[in-house]
Formats: sequence, structure tokens, C-alpha cells
Amino acid sequence: MEQLQKQVKELRQAIEQSAQKMDVDGLQEELAMLQAQMQKPGFWNDPANAQAVSKSAASLKRRIEPWQKLQQEIDEIEELTKLGDASLEKELSEKLSATSQQLIALKRNLRFSGPYDDHAAILSIYAGAGGTDAQDWAQMLLRMYARWADSNNLKVKTIEQSAGEEAGLKSVTVELRGGDFLYGKLAGEHGVHRLVRLSPFNADNLRQTSFAKVEVLPLIDQPDEVELDDKDLKIDVFRSAGAGGQSVNTTDSAVRVTHLPTGITVAIQNERSQLQNKETALAVLRSKLISLQLEQHAKGLSELKGPNQSAEWGSQIRSYVLHPYKQVKDLRTGYETSDAGKVLDGNLEPFINAWLNK
Repeated sequence: MEQLQKQVKELRQAIEQSAQKMDVDGLQEELAMLQAQMQKPGFWNDPANAQAVSKSAASLKRRIEPWQKLQQEIDEIEELTKLGDASLEKELSEKLSATSQQLIALKRNLRFSGPYDDHAAILSIYAGAGGTDAQDWAQMLLRMYARWADSNNLKVKTIEQSAGEEAGLKSVTVELRGGDFLYGKLAGEHGVHRLVRLSPFNADNLRQTSFAKVEVLPLIDQPDEVELDDKDLKIDVFRSAGAGGQSVNTTDSAVRVTHLPTGITVAIQNERSQLQNKETALAVLRSKLISLQLEQHAKGLSELKGPNQSAEWGSQIRSYVLHPYKQVKDLRTGYETSDAGKVLDGNLEPFINAWLNK
């Protein structure tokens, strides 16, 4: 029992050190402030602000509760070890081991130290060089990320989609919500993905190399996180051209927003309402500006230069080979697997973990 008490003491210290790194006390203070706001009279008079505050409070609560539970468990184990009952030693040892494993799992969250790592994510896929094969490859990537999202019980919403001329997709943008640190987990997917296979669109069934770019942005859906000056925005409305029903195609519901200082343009036509399309376009624009700010290490939006598209297209990060052998290899971490089918079915965790541990 004496050895067990020593292990309990060591684990308690490890929990306290990790909680300090996570700044659990600071998160609790932040949650208390939000909860105080929610208790004020008239809090729900501003539904948009109330919803944003409630969402932030719920997110903080999800992050804090596992640490509180871990603290309660180690307290309980410590109290029981003080009884000195040898008959409890095996049970307490098992509980201690389980608590230790929980700490290991929670410590993984310490890898997410970026200012937007705890945000939901916007993921876009653009077909690159390779013609119809590249557009098919874009669709395959969308399926891969959708499978990954499904296995993690995430909500996926299509923001914008442009179909390929013969097959696949020219581009697609989706929103992923429902999990912790989504942007932090997916940020490493940003870059060019290369596919090598026998082309199903080639009459001679020749080997084809295709490229698609994946762009991952933190979802900035609260306007106060990025203040946009109206004079910096050019907003155009136009008639939706894609599928969506007669009422979509006969009204000027599509919206294009251009950020004049950087030249970034976002066009949305997925919703029937012009207002909804505008709100979505502004949310995506905020996300693009934040991402650009992080990439350029700029302190403010006024310092931003236009994005360098050619540099992004040159940043090949992962290669998927289906012929003459099967292999998926991340060119930054060196992690690789021969089970390409499993990866394309959404098994991305090994690649995500390799990137986070890099």
C-alpha cells in the first residue's frame, strides 16, 4: 500500500502540472465570467450575442470538465489509500492505471496552443493539374474527410460546391463542427495532395498523376473576432448559376465579397437567401484573413499582403500512390502506410498525430 500511495502522489503532481500548462484555472475564470453574463437580466434580448456567449461557455465547459473529473478521481483514490485496507489494493491499482491513461489522453490537448486551435474548421478542396482525374481526386478527398468526420461524430455542412465538367468536383467548401480543437487537428492537412493511379478516364488505362489543394481555415463566425471595415469591402450580387431549384436560379441571391486591401474574394450561392449567402461569405472571408494573418505573422489585418497562390500550390504535403504499388506518405513527417484504401476511407488519425507530434 505504501508503494501505491507513492504512485498516487506522483500522479497527482503530474495532473496538477498538466492542468497548469492547460491553464485550467484561467479557463474556469473565463467560464465564470461568461456564466455571470448569462445570468444578467436582458441577456437574451440580443439573440446573436447570447448564442455566441452560450456557445463559448459550452466549449469552455467541455474543456474544463475532464480535468475536474480527473482531479475528483485522484482525490477519491488518495482517500481510499489512506484507509490502509490491503483488500482494496488491487482495485485501487487498476483505478490508478485508468486515471493515468486518462491523463495521457488529456495531455494530447496541450499540443493545441494556437490562438484558433479550439475553433471549428472550414475545409476547401480545389482540383489542380490533371484534368478530369484531378476533379475526381477532389471528390475522393471530400469523401475521405467526410468519412473521417463521420467516425468522429462531427457535423459537416456544404458551403459551396462546383461540379466537374465530366466527373468529380472543381471545388468544394465544407464546414466542420461538433468536436474539440477541430482546426488544431486539421491544420496539418493544408497543402497540395498528390494522387498516382491508373486513370479510369483514360482509354488506354495509363498511369496518371493528379493534384488537389486542401485549404483549412479556422471558422470565424463571430464578427467581433475580426472587425471588417465596410470601405474595405466590395459586395456584388448575381444570379446563382448552379443546381438548387428554379427559385435559386431566377433571383440575384448569390453574393461575391472582395476584400480590397488583399484582393481575397469569396463567392457564395449555396443558400436561397441573399442575406444568408452574404453572412456565409463574410464568415469565410474572416476565416481567410485570419489564416493569412497567421501565415504572414502580421499583427493586424492592415499589414496583410495578398495571398501567394503559387507558393501554396507548390507546397505538396502528401502523396497517395495506388499504382504500381500502394502507399500513402506524408512528405513532412515521413509517416507512411501501405494501406491506402483505409486512409481513403477516413483513417487519418495516424497522419494527424504524426503532424501534431512533429
